[in-house]
Amino acid sequence: MQEIFNIFIKSIFVDNMIFAYFLGMCSYLAVSKTVKTSVGLGAAVIFVLGITVPVDYLLNEYILRPGALYWLDGSFADVDLSFLSFIMFIAIIASMVQLVEMIVEKFSPTLYSSLGIFLPLIAVNCAILGGSLFMQEREYQSLAQATSFGLGSGLGWFLAIVGIAAIREKIRYSDVPAPLRGLGITFIITGLMGIAFMSFLGIKL
Repeated sequence: MQEIFNIFIKSIFVDNMIFAYFLGMCSYLAVSKTVKTSVGLGAAVIFVLGITVPVDYLLNEYILRPGALYWLDGSFADVDLSFLSFIMFIAIIASMVQLVEMIVEKFSPTLYSSLGIFLPLIAVNCAILGGSLFMQEREYQSLAQATSFGLGSGLGWFLAIVGIAAIREKIRYSDVPAPLRGLGITFIITGLMGIAFMSFLGIKL
C-alpha cells in the first residue's frame, strides 16, 4: 500500500508530466487562458490517464510483452508482440478520448464549445501516450501501481494547467513588457514553476 501511495505522490510532484518532462505542452499553453476551461480539460486528462494506463498495463502484461501469451498455450511462450505497443496504446487512448468527448458534449455543451478542437486533441496529447509508455518502461508490478501512476500523472497535469491558468488570469492586470505578453511570459512562468517543482525532488519516497 505504501508503494502505491509513493508512486501516486511521485507522479504528481516529482515526475510531473509538464514540469519534469514537458509533455502535453500544446494543450497546456493553448487552453490555459481561463481557469474554467483549464479545469475542464484537466479533469478530462485525469479521466483518460486513469483509464488508459491500467488498460494498457493489462494489454501489455497479457498480450504485448515477450512471453505474455503463455496463458493461451505453451507454444506461444516465445511470441513477442511488443512492436505493436505504440499502435495498440494509441487505439485505447483514442477510444477513451472519444468517450470523454461524448460525455462532455452531453453534460456540458458550454465547456465543450470552450475547449473546441483541444478536447479531441487529447488523443494525440503526448502526456497521455507518455503515461502508458512510462508505465511500460518502469515495469510496474501490479494493476494497482499502474492505476496509481495514471491517476497521479493526470492530477499532476491538472495542477499544472490550473496553476498557470490562475496566474495568467491575474497577470492580465500586471504591467508586462509588450514583447513578453502572451506566450512569452507564459513560458517564463512555466520555467519558474518547473524550478519550484524541483524542490519536491527532496521528498524521500
